[in-house]
Amino acid sequence: MGKTIAISNQKGGVGKTTTTVNLSALLAELGQKVLLVDLDPQGNATSGLGMEAGAKCIYEALMGIENITQCIESTEWDRLFIAASDSRMVGAETELVNEEKREYFLQEALKPVKDQYDFILIDCPPSLGLLTLNALTAADSVLVPIQCEYYALEGVTALTSTIQRVKRSLNTNLMVEGILLTMLDGRTNLGLQVVDDVKKHFKKQVYATTIPRNIRLGEAPSHGEPIHIYDPRSAGSTAYRKLAEEVLKRNGKRPRKS
Repeated sequence: MGKTIAISNQKGGVGKTTTTVNLSALLAELGQKVLLVDLDPQGNATSGLGMEAGAKCIYEALMGIENITQCIESTEWDRLFIAASDSRMVGAETELVNEEKREYFLQEALKPVKDQYDFILIDCPPSLGLLTLNALTAADSVLVPIQCEYYALEGVTALTSTIQRVKRSLNTNLMVEGILLTMLDGRTNLGLQVVDDVKKHFKKQVYATTIPRNIRLGEAPSHGEPIHIYDPRSAGSTAYRKLAEEVLKRNGKRPRKS
């Protein structure tokens, strides 16, 4: 059975989409069949893989207009697939408001393909609105990127509270997949202090892998390539490869040969 992971933090600029794109691509390189679901109306995960939403995107699947199998596209990379997003998603949250069981629409949409992939990774919007609630309801677990800065833990409390609320009322099986420290500048005392604080707060939930502040990671999306393709020797590529290996290990899986 495949695993669905929502990648979420309502605070923007923490490396959420960067993590979704690169973790998806590197899991695929390690032999996993992966579906990236871009639930963010900005569509940055879509463009980050050099893709554009076609006539049918995640909006049509979410709203029940099309079966999700009609909304999934293959990417340039083996075993990596995407349900793309674009501005059509802007109206989705408003349209869902008056629907019964509105938090379950994505869960229902994903049912036909949930067991066809080793991993489904959902890139959530930078908010705790209905789209993110749909992702948390559909997911088995949540991966939370936290930027290594002074206000790192600010706002995570709100997300943690939301996760607990979803667990109580919408998705009793929801777990925290892991806490990922991003944009670390290891030369600064502040960065190292944040790492220490987050590890004290979240303990074993924090990944051993940290993502460094890396210029090449910022450049890769404009070229429509994951970091291991854009610059395989960069620190960012090395870090996300280690993260993908750690995610596999935590889930009792091993890399597969191509």
